[in-house]
Parts: sequence; C-alpha cells; structure tokens
Amino acid sequence: MTPIDTATDIRPGEELDEAKLEAYLREHIPDAREGFVLKQFPGGHSNLTYQVTLGEQEYVLRRPPFGSKVKSAHDMGREYKVLSNLCKVYPPAPTPIVFCQDPEIIGTDFYLMERIQGGIYRNRKPEDFSLSEKEIRETCVAFVQNLVDLHHIDYKAAGLADLRREGQYTERQVMGWSKRYSGSKTDEVADIEATAKWLQERIPPDSGAVIVHNDYKFDNIVLDPANHQRIIGVLDWEMTTIGDPLMDLGTTLGYWAEDEDEDEIKVVQSFLTTLPGALNRQEIAELYSERSGREIPDLTFYYVFALFKLAVIVQQIYYRYHQGLTQDPRFAKMIDMVYALGKKSQRAIKADSIRP
Repeated sequence: MTPIDTATDIRPGEELDEAKLEAYLREHIPDAREGFVLKQFPGGHSNLTYQVTLGEQEYVLRRPPFGSKVKSAHDMGREYKVLSNLCKVYPPAPTPIVFCQDPEIIGTDFYLMERIQGGIYRNRKPEDFSLSEKEIRETCVAFVQNLVDLHHIDYKAAGLADLRREGQYTERQVMGWSKRYSGSKTDEVADIEATAKWLQERIPPDSGAVIVHNDYKFDNIVLDPANHQRIIGVLDWEMTTIGDPLMDLGTTLGYWAEDEDEDEIKVVQSFLTTLPGALNRQEIAELYSERSGREIPDLTFYYVFALFKLAVIVQQIYYRYHQGLTQDPRFAKMIDMVYALGKKSQRAIKADSIRP
C-alpha cells in the first residue's frame, strides 16, 4: 500500500520556533535521542499538523490554524483529554504524549501524539492501487463496523461524561452551525440560506447519546499496510463530543462520494468510495442500521445537515483566506465548493434522497 502521508517543507507563514520547541520536548520526553527535524503534513484544512522527529522516533504535533476566529473549534486541551481517555478503550485512537499551554514555545497551545504509520485513502488513486472489488467492499464494511464500534463505547466508563451538554444535541448543532455560517459569510449563497432554513424547521429529537467523531471519513482512517480491511488508526478528533449517533452517520454520508456525483464534490473525497465494489450511501446507512440496531427514520435530514455543515466548514476556511489571515493557496477557490454544496443539498431535499 503506498498512500502513506509524507511530511514536507513547512508552508510560508506557518513556521514554528524550532529551537524553543526542541528544548521543550526534550524536557518532557527525557529518553529522546539526538537529532531534531520538523516538517509539515500538507493535508488537512483545519488544525495544523507537523511531523516531529527526535532521533529515530516520529511524532505528530497538532496546533490551531493561524488566524482562526473559532477558538472553541481548536481547543487543544480538550482534544488532548479526549484522546488520553479514548485511547485506553478504543485502540484506533492515537496516544497523546505531551500537552503544552505555554505560549512562549510556539505562540499557542499544542500537543504531541504518537504517529500511526499506515495507509490513508484520500482523493488521488495511487498508480499501484490493486484492490479487487471484493477487497474494496470488505474495506467499506470494516469502515462502517469501526464507526459502530465507536458508538458502542460506554462514554461514562471511558471518563468522557463531562463532554455531554444538557439539551438536545441535534437542535444545538443545527442552530450552532447556522450561526457559524452567518459569522463567516462572504458571499450571498441562496442555496445555503435555504438549506439552513429547511433544517431549522425539521429538527428531530435526539435518537441517543454516544461518542461521536464528527469527521469520520476515509481521509481520517489509517489502514494496516498488510491488511487493507484492518483499521489501525482514526485521526482528527477535534470535533469529538457526546451526541446523536445518527448525526455522526450523516457526516460520514456527507463525505461519501459516489461515481455519479458532481466532479467538484468528488475532488475533496476519497477515491475509494467511487470505485466498483464500494458501497453506496444507501448501503452504508443500511449496514450501519443493521449492525448498530438503530433505526434511521429521516435519513435525508441527517445527510442534508452533513452537507450544510461541510459547507460551513469550507466557508470558515475561505473566510480566513478572504480576510488575509492565511496565504495558503489551496483556500483561494473554496467559495466554489460552498456554492456546489448548496446546490447538492437542495437537490437532496427536493428528491428526498441521499443518492446522486
């Protein structure tokens, strides 16, 4: 398997104080060997990730993005605590190692965690990709089962009960993401405005309360290089909380591309889900329902909310670029994705379907 993330040179404007960082880490990792190298992972659009090499040992450093307006979405201490508890009961969760709140080190909170070496299927298909249709299907099934396993964890026994807030999670999510959109709006996107209104008028009661990842997609799954159907890591826990499992499933469906989907949507999703043998969105939902024992009375709502939430996330990223808070060239055309997601959500509403 070749799709393994490779760290590269650090993007201009996102450099860290390497001398201070190395000194801090050596103080908190006493057995670290000689040699220090800092690089950056090019993927991801929210929290920034860097590869830290001390001697022969590799780690991953996570910090908030430069110029972010949404402080609550980049709480490094919260993410560190979640992983510290979760890794004990859910093996795919990375083990965190050091959490730093001293702004004198790199200017913001950050934490260091283990690096899980494995394969990640992003939007580009590797030239030597050779999985059969049967193997692709088995990988999709393992992906769904892993989400079911996460949702079956006793969050109270895992020490994560304080993540749960009073009130209806689904309602809070719809209203919260609507507010985030208003706070980062740059263009008048009528389809997104209409989708927000549609969601607000149809909020269902919560179906339950579980640990939700809130960004569960192939981009955040690390596969065993020797067995593509074995998940050895799940990454990006920044939006994890206690909430409705169907909202988590909806997020997964929102990221799940099919071959018939629009090209502008497919370019940011995993290539694997568009290949022969892959489950489609309806099959994903049915398999999840079967294995979790949960009924899904209004699948379109959860899917449309996922598209809306994704549009807001993209809008927030584009806002940072629009305001000159980041110069990352990947962000320049992201407003086009907001428009595309608005059209896609409106088509799903009118068809009452999650299929293309």
